[in-house]
Parts: sequence; C-alpha cells; structure tokens
Amino acid sequence: MSDPEIKSGPADAASMPLVEIPVTAEDVEREQHKRLMKWLAVALLAILAGGTLYQGLTGPHNAREAFDAGVRLLKSTRYDQAILNFNRAVDLQPNFAEAYRMRGRAYVAQSKSDLAIRDFSRVAELEPHDAPALTERGFAHLEKKEYANAVADADRALAQDPNLGRAYNLRATARRSQGDLQPALDDFTRAVQLEPSLDNYFQRASTYQQMGEHQLAIADFGRALDEDPQRPHTYFARAESRAAVGDSAGARADISAGRKIDGW
Repeated sequence: MSDPEIKSGPADAASMPLVEIPVTAEDVEREQHKRLMKWLAVALLAILAGGTLYQGLTGPHNAREAFDAGVRLLKSTRYDQAILNFNRAVDLQPNFAEAYRMRGRAYVAQSKSDLAIRDFSRVAELEPHDAPALTERGFAHLEKKEYANAVADADRALAQDPNLGRAYNLRATARRSQGDLQPALDDFTRAVQLEPSLDNYFQRASTYQQMGEHQLAIADFGRALDEDPQRPHTYFARAESRAAVGDSAGARADISAGRKIDGW
C-alpha cells in the first residue's frame, strides 16, 4: 500500500522569505517626533515632581507661615524677600487682608507707591471698615503728590473713625501742600490732641512757621524736642523761627546743637 499523499499546506513562517517594507522620510520623521515627545513628557514630569518636592522641603507650608516669615523680613528691612513671602501668602489665601497690608507697607518702604495703593485698596475691599488701610493708602497718594486723593482717603477714614490721629495728620499734610494753611493747622491741632507725638508737634510747628506765627512755632518745636532731643533738623527748623523773631543767640545755639548731633 502506498503511503498516503501528503498535501501541501501553508509554508512554515520561519521558512517564508522576508518581505522588506519601504520606509519613507516621513516615517522616520514621525518616529523621531514620537521619541522626542516621550522624552519631553518624562522631563516635564521630573521637573514638576522636583519642584513639588523642593517646595515641600523649603517653602512655607501654609499662608500663615509665609506671612509670619514676611513680617520678620520686613522688620529687618529685607523688603524684596518679605514681598516674596507675602506673595506666597496671598497666593495660598487670596482673602488674607493682613498680607496685602504688610506687602503694601513693604512697597511703601521701596517708594513703589502705585503697588502700595493697589494693596491697600485690596485691604479696603476685604475690610470695608478698616480706617487705617484708607489712611495708609492716602499717604501713598501723598507720596505721589495726589493731594485730592489723599484728602479723600482721610475723609473716608475719619468718617469711620473720628479719633484717628494719623488720618488728621494725613489730611493736614495734604491740605498744607495745596496751600490751605488754616484748615491744615486745624487738622494738625486735632492730631496733636489725639496723639501728642513728635511728628504731630513738628508738623504743626512747620505750619505755624509758614503762617508767620514764629513764637507758636518755637513752642511746638520745643515740644517736639522734648519727645526726641536727638533730631538735628528740629533744631535747625527752630533756629529759623528764632532768627525771625530776632533771637540771634537762640538761633545760633540751635544751629550749634544740630551740628553737634549731625557730627559737623
């Protein structure tokens, strides 16, 4: 009996001839682009993970920590670093009124009045009855010689707190700069009554001096020196009024005292 016929079937894959598939320039470019995008994705994830880790290790963990660090830096006059911490605080807690206030003060220290006004305005939005914030914004306007805005902020502050001496000082300074000497004097007098401080006495004395009331100016310069006898400019200012009333000896004595403190 003959062997059964073996029928031919599909050739074994190993024995099949290799067929070369043509590769175009577009295929190569597409593959390179895929590899590049994968590499960029991995690198981006690594950067993000590293940044998160770094922030976790070195950055403030919450808004209060950032704020407290900013206050410490502000007190040590490291204004740029303080501002960075206040930035962090408001990023973490956008309604953190005190962080805006302290950042505003740091900007004032850097004479960046526009940025200070922006921050004090934010405080006023968050705390509508915050008279000190309006006063601080007014002084920033004063720095820019925006006297009408300064007076307006003082008026708003005093409407909320009629006993805020600093607001009277603000309004008086702005009014004096506008040439309104009598209203300025009235405000400085009220400021002195509420807060008998060196600055209030000095500013009222300067107003008396501009009005030609030199005896009254001399008296207030004396009160300012009682508060702090180491301010040379107060002696020099009083010397002007003493000279104006014919007290040459007193004027010379004040000039000598001021120069001694200044190291002349």
